[in-house]
Amino acid sequence: MAQWRFGIIGCGDVAERHAEAIGQIEDARLVAVSSRTESRARTFAEREGCDWVTDYSDLLRREDIDIVCVTTSSGSHASVGLDVLNAGKHLVVEKPMAMSARDARQMADTARERGLVLSSIAQRRFEANNQLIKRVLDEGALGRLLLAEMTLPFYRSQAYYDSAEWRGTIAQDGGALMNQGIHGLDLLLWFAGDARTVFGKTATLTHRMEAEDLGLAIVQFESGAYGTVMASTSVQPGYPATIALYGEQGTIKLEGSSLVRWSVPGWEQPNWAQEQAYGGVTDPKSIVAEFHQSQLLDVIAAIETGIEPLSSGEDGWRAVRLVEAIYESARRRTEIAIGDRLEEGRAE
Repeated sequence: MAQWRFGIIGCGDVAERHAEAIGQIEDARLVAVSSRTESRARTFAEREGCDWVTDYSDLLRREDIDIVCVTTSSGSHASVGLDVLNAGKHLVVEKPMAMSARDARQMADTARERGLVLSSIAQRRFEANNQLIKRVLDEGALGRLLLAEMTLPFYRSQAYYDSAEWRGTIAQDGGALMNQGIHGLDLLLWFAGDARTVFGKTATLTHRMEAEDLGLAIVQFESGAYGTVMASTSVQPGYPATIALYGEQGTIKLEGSSLVRWSVPGWEQPNWAQEQAYGGVTDPKSIVAEFHQSQLLDVIAAIETGIEPLSSGEDGWRAVRLVEAIYESARRRTEIAIGDRLEEGRAE
């Protein structure tokens, strides 16, 4: 069996989850990491027992690396990710995949043209309850979907946004929707399908920053179902995100990683123990590596079989496109259709 050799670009907090996940895969090995800060790269590499560089181009030139995880600041995901793909490496990129739909589209197209696997981190798809919900919906057990609700009442302090110059900026970080809410929006699109129209509102209420700390939206999906979205980093003390799905024949509500409402005809509510999988409510470091590991295993399977990964570049693009549409709707103060013009990039 082949051993899959990984590189990591970016040695911040989330990179530690990637390194831990790689270390838990029997046929995987972390070969090298890169950070512009020499001390950070060296410390990270010494802990993981791998090589380190300060110029990621040196990492990309290595022939002993197959898959690269990009865990840099959000605003650099597209440029670094394209460099990874153009170097012929398979790419796993942290959320959001890019800061604009146009850049995300370019990444997905480049991966397809070069025959490479691109996977945007959406580790919540791999939680057991979310896998079960997806199966229930695909089998039509709720009947026609009427309404899907997503709420994310998180808290981040001003010190969090002050900790790095890029945090809270529109170009490099995004706000509560693009940064924190992207996981819930990805699940919403996975469960309910593509969005057709959106009406959005955003505000910055409790923080000194450029981006929003409150985002709201009403969505209509291609199926005809409706959706509501709320994402905030101003809610104290912070609570787990929720997703509620209302169908003609039943209802499911997810709070964090737990099923708190389950009315599905012909399906018993699962009684397995709930893992402490959900995190990030008040501390972005409080996430487990288990589902990053599941996603990396899925990427390896996609490379070996040629089957699309569960969270593909197309999926990453759809999530970014929805956030971008909410931002555009809020700016224009009108409902907008999610169409080709938004796929090309954010309107001015």
